[in-house]
Amino acid sequence: MSKDKQARSGEFFILEPDIRRGGRGHGVVFANIDALLDPPRRILRPPGGGFPLLRQSPSMIHDPAVGDPPEDLEGGMSGYWLVSDRLKRVFECVDPEGFAFVECVYTLQDGSEGPRYFLCDVVRTLDALDEAASTLRIEVSNDFVRGKYYNFAGGVSLSFRPEIVDGAHVFRTPYSGRYVICDRLLHHAVMTAGIGIEGSSGGVWFEDAADY
Repeated sequence: MSKDKQARSGEFFILEPDIRRGGRGHGVVFANIDALLDPPRRILRPPGGGFPLLRQSPSMIHDPAVGDPPEDLEGGMSGYWLVSDRLKRVFECVDPEGFAFVECVYTLQDGSEGPRYFLCDVVRTLDALDEAASTLRIEVSNDFVRGKYYNFAGGVSLSFRPEIVDGAHVFRTPYSGRYVICDRLLHHAVMTAGIGIEGSSGGVWFEDAADY
């Protein structure tokens, strides 16, 4: 493999909730998930991503018995991220077409109004991985919806085709499930906002895609 085809450190990052931060995790729960779901679906996010037509705004409440107040990014919200207003503003400033948001009605346990939070989804999908220049396990099977799956477990080195990325700052691939890729510009913007830095992650974790 030639040097110009190898994954280069610092160009792309895997962006995900920070599960390494310790503590109990967040204690935000849906107050109206049953009213939002269309049976028999068990999660709100459709298979193709984005947001379905919602009959009402998502209602959230913080329950201290469940966990701590939410940070800037939390995962596991019926298929979506939960993001703070300040992180939303960073995402929208850098790549407004890459994200979709729905504002939540967020209430504290005492009934008072909490800070602004949004459900968030990365809605751009690009088949941009340069498989020949990347190191990862590619599983091929009819059991997968699209016929194959990029398995990021066990350490990977990912390279992306610039002609496909073409200025996009955040995206998913069709074969990587929940994983989100961002470029160094979005990485820098988030960290400049004081989020995602070691010791004060705000719930955001970056891993260099060239050495994950």
